[in-house]
Amino acid sequence: MSSSRLRTFVASHEALSANEFVELALGTPVELWLGEDGESEMQRAARLGAARDILADPEYSNLPDDVARIAAEVIEACAPELFNVVPLARSRGRRRTSRKGAAA
Repeated sequence: MSSSRLRTFVASHEALSANEFVELALGTPVELWLGEDGESEMQRAARLGAARDILADPEYSNLPDDVARIAAEVIEACAPELFNVVPLARSRGRRRTSRKGAAA
């Protein structure tokens, strides 16, 4: 019996891990946005400066939207129950407004 595995490609590059998929999809390393354990204040400042420069580049103007889309796709694939939204019941009675106090 052969074992089959799902292969994931982003822009013709195969992503071998979840981090690699995100890096290929965003065009930047994940660590740039999330940081790394044990980074110094100077390393953090340099990383955040690079991130600000990237966000200022018109080529990356859609990056926040892309990140939100990728996050939603990952949630849908790995934990779809998080998208099970239940509407809240609306109150049928009218709200009373207080007429006490001075009008502005």
